[in-house]
Amino acid sequence: MRSSSVRHAFLAAGVVLGVAACSPAPQEPVYPPESLSQDPQAPEPVEIPEAVAATQDEMLKYARRGSLSGLSRMARENPAFVSNLGGEDHRAYWDLMRRIGVDPNRKLRALMDLPVGVREVDGVKWYVWPDLAAKPAADLIPEKLSFRDRKRLQDLVGDDGIEKIRAGKGYPGMRTAITENGRWVYFVLGQDAEE
Repeated sequence: MRSSSVRHAFLAAGVVLGVAACSPAPQEPVYPPESLSQDPQAPEPVEIPEAVAATQDEMLKYARRGSLSGLSRMARENPAFVSNLGGEDHRAYWDLMRRIGVDPNRKLRALMDLPVGVREVDGVKWYVWPDLAAKPAADLIPEKLSFRDRKRLQDLVGDDGIEKIRAGKGYPGMRTAITENGRWVYFVLGQDAEE
C-alpha cells in the first residue's frame, strides 16, 4: 500500500510538472514608450537675435527707471504698436493703469522674466513673452498642454482666462512681442486691466 501511495504521489507530481511544462511561458512585461516613462523635459531655450535683445534692453531700461515717458516714446517710434485694445494714446492709457494700481513698468519687468516663445506672422518671426502667448488658441486648451504648462497657464490667466481660451479666444493675459528685426509690436496688460 505504501508503494502504491508513493507511486500515486509520483504520478501526481509528474502530471503537475507536465501541466507546468505545457503552459505558455510568462510574457515580457509591457512597458510604456520611453517618452512616457521619463520626467517631462523643459523645452529648449529660445535664442534671441541681437535686434530683439537690443529692443528688450531699451524697454527694460525705461521700465526699471519707472519711465512711462520713455516707454511711450519708444512705442510711438514703432509703427502700428498696440498698447491697449481701445486705441487710446499709449502714455495716457499706461498712466491711467498706474493710477488704478496696475503699474506697466513693473508688469513689463515681470514679463521679461518669463520664458519667451516664437511665432511666425506673415513670414516674420515674433518673439513673444510669455511663451504661452505665442501658441495658437487651439493649442492653449489646458488638456493639450503638459502639466507644467497647464499650471503656468492657470497662474497667468486664472479661471476667467481659461474660460476665454476654451471659447476659442487667444491668450488673454499680459503679453508683449518684438519682431526678429527689433520692432516692438505690442505690450498689452491683459484681461485684468482691459475690462
